[in-house]
Amino acid sequence: MKKLYMSAFTICTVLGLSAQEVIWQKDIKSNTQDFLSQVTTTIDRQYLITGSSIQATSQSEAVKGQKQNNGYSFHLIKLDQEGNRIWEKYFSGNNHDYLSSTVATEEGGFLLAGTSYSNKGLDKKDESKGGSDIWLIRINEFGDEVWQKTLGTSADEEAKAVIQTTDLGFFVAGNVQNSREGYGSKDVWITRLDKDGKELSQLILGGRGLDEVEKMIPTKDGGALLGIYSRSSEVRGSGVGNPDTKPSTERPASSIAISQMPKASSNFGEGDYWIVKLDKTGKVEWEKNFGGKGDDHIRTLAITSNGFIIGGESRSERSGSKTVGIEEGTDLWLILLNERGEEIWQKSYTLGNRDILMGMNVIQSQEPRARNQDVTQGVLMGGYTQAEGRIEKNDESFWLLYIDQQGIEKWRKYVSGDSRKREERLSDLKLNRDGSIVIAGTSAEKFGEENWKIVKLGDKQIDQLIEKHDIKIYPNPVSDYAYVEIGFNDFKEADISVYDMSGKLLQQMKTKNNVTKINTQALVQGAYLVTIKTDNSKTANAKLIKK
Repeated sequence: MKKLYMSAFTICTVLGLSAQEVIWQKDIKSNTQDFLSQVTTTIDRQYLITGSSIQATSQSEAVKGQKQNNGYSFHLIKLDQEGNRIWEKYFSGNNHDYLSSTVATEEGGFLLAGTSYSNKGLDKKDESKGGSDIWLIRINEFGDEVWQKTLGTSADEEAKAVIQTTDLGFFVAGNVQNSREGYGSKDVWITRLDKDGKELSQLILGGRGLDEVEKMIPTKDGGALLGIYSRSSEVRGSGVGNPDTKPSTERPASSIAISQMPKASSNFGEGDYWIVKLDKTGKVEWEKNFGGKGDDHIRTLAITSNGFIIGGESRSERSGSKTVGIEEGTDLWLILLNERGEEIWQKSYTLGNRDILMGMNVIQSQEPRARNQDVTQGVLMGGYTQAEGRIEKNDESFWLLYIDQQGIEKWRKYVSGDSRKREERLSDLKLNRDGSIVIAGTSAEKFGEENWKIVKLGDKQIDQLIEKHDIKIYPNPVSDYAYVEIGFNDFKEADISVYDMSGKLLQQMKTKNNVTKINTQALVQGAYLVTIKTDNSKTANAKLIKK
């Protein structure tokens, strides 16, 4: 049985003065080795903590009556803004199932993507395709299943990332081993689906070796950017832009054809960053390879105001396309690219013996002089440091690192405290619109007894960088649902009103929350005015665009 506990926590700061406050911490206890994959900030500013756990025999009241297997299950816990548990869910097949990635959907629900070793049974409705498969489950905001789908072939597939695109469909990224349609020992497999889970296209990417996708993010044009750890050479005699498409020999005849795109760029060393840009139809627009002579392992990606920032760890000295060296062991290596994949700058950072980058958030603000375009202010990163050969003070601690838009380090902070265990692994961090930070990871006294650890921090340095709004509407333009965020903090109740552009009142509701969901399905395409008025006479308004 899992319970939530509070414990003390402190922050150690270097390179600059900081006033950082622990708003709350939750330790989710377990007697088994639990894997925490992600913290997802919901569209209404709550938190979904996701990973994989073995259910205890004696379950808590929140999950009583749920079907239980003898292996790992998808494990989800939703927390409110104060860290209180709203609900807890497991999704189980009859064997091991590992949840890898989660995305919050526009209407307030989620799509879960994991790796399943289960046949049909318990919560799993589809038979195994052979070996391990990718198991997708779409749920609503209450954790109830909307639909599920199993993707796979007779080879072994594993899920790594899922995103929602501008057309409300999804890209799912994973890896496939020793596929007859691939190019090496492991290739990247991309599936594009509509909002109801219908498969629209599939693509295999790879070179003559091992290629593993680590991260995928949505791009402004409705496409996707892939960060791939590549230990492969190019496939000679092929090029980007001319994929082969043929029916799969590993699939039923009714399945869609799989496009194949061989790697066209060559590796510089043992392992490189391989970046691939897909358009909204899932076709490759461009690919780039970055690396030195050693091993360089990409971890994460983020969108900036005019391009992309990619980051991971490097063991390479200056060599290949790497123009910065390393100080000790493994250092962080960041590269800023424009939207065409061309390098703007690259930087290296060291925090200890072996530095592991696990999350990255870009801080942006609107620039009125640039026609209200977003301008990147800086990047907040999080990870942990491992010891290699000797134990230092901050080894195994969570850390935060902040750089400006030019890659210049401004400050770093180590997270430690009374609850700190011998082994600490940060899995993810999210920067909230109010300037707070949620970090999530695992904590254990010894291997095999990992607990989930979630901490919400308030930071005055970050808060000063976050652009404030009296009212904010998102997504905007909107399809079916919009969220109205009230920036005032000193109200108890507020009225939200929706008017057409002639001034006719169409909707009105009362709220006590900073973020309120409104149904826009009945609105026709066009512009509308949303106004708020609080009980202490504060008012604000913003334009809403219905697609």
